[in-house]
Amino acid sequence: MNTSDDKDLWVSWEQYHRVIEKLVLNVHASGWKFDQVLCLARGGLRPGDVFSRIFDVPLAILSTSSYREEAGTVRSELDIGKHITMSRGTLAGKILVVDDLVDSGVTLDKVLRHLKENYEPVTEVKSAVIWWKGCSSIKPDFYVDYLPTNPWIHQPFEEYDSLRPHQLEAWSKKGESR
Repeated sequence: MNTSDDKDLWVSWEQYHRVIEKLVLNVHASGWKFDQVLCLARGGLRPGDVFSRIFDVPLAILSTSSYREEAGTVRSELDIGKHITMSRGTLAGKILVVDDLVDSGVTLDKVLRHLKENYEPVTEVKSAVIWWKGCSSIKPDFYVDYLPTNPWIHQPFEEYDSLRPHQLEAWSKKGESR
């Protein structure tokens, strides 16, 4: 078992689900009503799905990526997808942008500017993240934990980053003995 400290925050699946629910409750308690959720993929997919289901609003997805090298542990140049994926309609009204964390703040800042500059039907945008790191250049509107020491967050799904299909069967059997 790994221990969290100022340099590393280890999050189990159970903790991950609970902290998403806390974020949902923070947004709800604010009284702010939104028309759509825009999750930033990949980290915002799971939280965005929960928001969409609990608030019963449409989910839109925007792919962003800056952590690709070294099994997702090294930051690279930011890529923002050219299109927002939605099942119907267009992005409009009040939008809640959801991601797992704000680290440097570059992604969230660029996405917020991208929405203002390219989506005229969007009337208001707020952001919600689970973790807000002290090194961020931007403060999210909603968050659960402020992390002033900027630890590396070890999220439970990271174990899939270095797992390949041919390894899955043996890995799954290992998990049965846990």
